[in-house]
Amino acid sequence: MQVYDWSRFVLRVPIKASREKIYKAWTSQQGLESWFLRKAEFTKADGQTRKDTDSVQIADKYEWLWHGWPDDVVERGVILQENGSDLLKFTFGKAGNVTVTVKQEEGEHILELLQDEIPTDEKSQVTYHMGCTKGWLFYMTNLKSILEGGIDLRNRNMQLTDVLNS
Repeated sequence: MQVYDWSRFVLRVPIKASREKIYKAWTSQQGLESWFLRKAEFTKADGQTRKDTDSVQIADKYEWLWHGWPDDVVERGVILQENGSDLLKFTFGKAGNVTVTVKQEEGEHILELLQDEIPTDEKSQVTYHMGCTKGWLFYMTNLKSILEGGIDLRNRNMQLTDVLNS
């Protein structure tokens, strides 16, 4: 039996949308807020805040706020790679790094998410590996839903806690 690798996971979903639309949904404040976050603010290397429609660049810093969580729960990180087309990589706090790639297979676009460099102690296995897998499964499904049909599945009611969609 092969030993499970708790330091990484890969999730993939086909999305019936152009590569450009899928990629843009990940690379701007406006894009991320349309399917993922309550607020996604990016700061350039010179300290200026990017406009909500600007595409992120390597070395940009970000601050993200989640639906269903108070403002003191903030995710901070840095954009490590982007190619303006189909690849984005960013730090994801103590949970490692996330690489998003838009691929084409069998005539369809596949969104692939790799989260790696996850710590492998028992607490990290539960909090980051299992917790992030659960979160990304929902948010990638929500992105597919929005790009293919327009239905946003996120919980926006701060009074509802411990639910799958926030």
